[in-house]
Amino acid sequence: MIAFVRGTLFEKKPTIAWIDAQGVGYEVMITLGTYDRLPAKGEPCLLHTCHIIREDEHLLFGFHDRDEKATFELLITVNGVGPKVALAILNGLPVTDLRAAIAEGNVKRLSSVHGVGKKTAERLVVELRDKIDPAEAFAAQIKALPGSDSAALRDTVLALTQLGFAYEQARKKVQAALDAGTDPSNTEALLKRALAAR
Repeated sequence: MIAFVRGTLFEKKPTIAWIDAQGVGYEVMITLGTYDRLPAKGEPCLLHTCHIIREDEHLLFGFHDRDEKATFELLITVNGVGPKVALAILNGLPVTDLRAAIAEGNVKRLSSVHGVGKKTAERLVVELRDKIDPAEAFAAQIKALPGSDSAALRDTVLALTQLGFAYEQARKKVQAALDAGTDPSNTEALLKRALAAR
């Protein structure tokens, strides 16, 4: 299996990149998110890859980071979701939003992706929900906040669920604490503000 390709970016299009790895040219199918992060032509490039072998072809899918690759590999385990549909899903939703939608069972959000109908969205939720930690998904969604700490956010949500709050209620309370300006890296402050939130 080809786990990654490192070389020089020979050419790129929104859906395909060609990497020259010591004189061997690899054609790699990519997401739009990966395309946006590719360097200029002629620059060094590394893509994490998923190598799919079929009777009549070898397909190489490339991703800018391991999270995107892992999510792609998770998607293709779902009945009826092949690699091209998985790419379309990743093009329609950022990894953090996708994982959160699956964890929350948000079929409407998933079916808003071009090429994903309601039945496919429901299958994604049914088959993958247990494989995605909802607290991790929530923390990943908001870790882009300045000074945020995904561990603190995750721990606060988990503490609230252990106190008896449903996950969705706990998530909303933590979001309310963040909206009120609580330090996103301070678990104790987040928990106090979240418990006070209505």
